[in-house]
Amino acid sequence: MCLHTPACPTADGPDGEAARVVAAHPEQGWSLLCNGVLLFDDTGELLPDGRAVAPRRPSPVLAAV
Repeated sequence: MCLHTPACPTADGPDGEAARVVAAHPEQGWSLLCNGVLLFDDTGELLPDGRAVAPRRPSPVLAAV
């Protein structure tokens, strides 16, 4: 799907979210990446094969005592 040089990371790779945005819809809370991934504002994803990736919430930072 990607025509960029160098090519964007694949959808199932560990760096799949680094692909270029080809359609952004911030008013709806999602973006389509060059590799076919739908990336949602809550950090969830829908992969091109239909698998869903649950949102990854940031870990709370513990205060130093």
